[in-house]
Amino acid sequence: MNSATEQLPRVVILATGGTIASTYDAGRGGFAPALSGAELADAVPALKRHARIDVEQLDNIHGADMAPPDWLKILRRTRELLARPEIRGVVVTHGTDTLEETAYFLDLTVAADKPVVVVGAQRPACVSDSDGPRNLLDAVRVVLCAEASGKGVLVVMNGQINAAREVTKTHTSEVQTFKSLEFGALGVVDSEVRFYRAPSRRQTIELPEAVSLGRVEILCHYAGADGALLRALWLAPAERQPDGLVIAATGLGNVGGRMYEALAEARERGLPVVISTRVYTGRVYPVYATRGGGISLQKLGCVFADNLSPQKARILLMLAMTRTRATGELQAYFSR
Repeated sequence: MNSATEQLPRVVILATGGTIASTYDAGRGGFAPALSGAELADAVPALKRHARIDVEQLDNIHGADMAPPDWLKILRRTRELLARPEIRGVVVTHGTDTLEETAYFLDLTVAADKPVVVVGAQRPACVSDSDGPRNLLDAVRVVLCAEASGKGVLVVMNGQINAAREVTKTHTSEVQTFKSLEFGALGVVDSEVRFYRAPSRRQTIELPEAVSLGRVEILCHYAGADGALLRALWLAPAERQPDGLVIAATGLGNVGGRMYEALAEARERGLPVVISTRVYTGRVYPVYATRGGGISLQKLGCVFADNLSPQKARILLMLAMTRTRATGELQAYFSR
């Protein structure tokens, strides 16, 4: 290693798999994660002009297989790395199916100001127009940008920088899929890394090393939903009983009368219930006084998720329940 290289900042890539690491598996007739993080980095020679890259392989799974124990593993290693003074920041390569969930979990649990960027690809590594190499290079460039510090966990894809709390996957296959629908991107990556705004609704929930995250289920309300699926949860074995619920409600946060009755039973059982919405933008708040309208749900002691999607509301509830199960205190987490 020459002296010029030794003077470059150090960035660690934590590889977990996903489309960015996928190649065609003839035996299975489709794509699957196969490349290591080191192979991904080696395929982008320009990385070496910007930073000293260390690569660690944490997993090599499809994004749909990511689960809370994997989040905790990523969190532990990210914390360890950011505590080292010589590490400028961390890039996590990830499958896009659940990328926004891992990013938001890390945003809520990583207290350090050093940049953490989660990145993936929509097109596998083996195709000629894969977006993975460019996204990976852009992610490292964002980590090295001084303005990225203190902005929480970022998602960098297709030349855009988005905040973990706000970003969502909007298209099943197009490369321009991760967007912050209501408030827009934080910045862009082109010939420069340029930020135009900062996220203002961030919070950190410190987790101890040995932590157990509760089981939170998401149920969707739809025309004719009568709560039967919710009541079926009571029949599950004890180890699969939910510790909390998130409801993907309609509109401003409303359900029908029969679903309301099932939620009343859930509250009688002491379960925290968070009301989100299946609508893509806008926040939920109590307006309607019907049986199952927001006002009646508020009177039940349900918590309103502000503008968090159901999948992100689930993450915040899992983390908040490590501190409290009281309705008012839970609502405070969602109102921040």
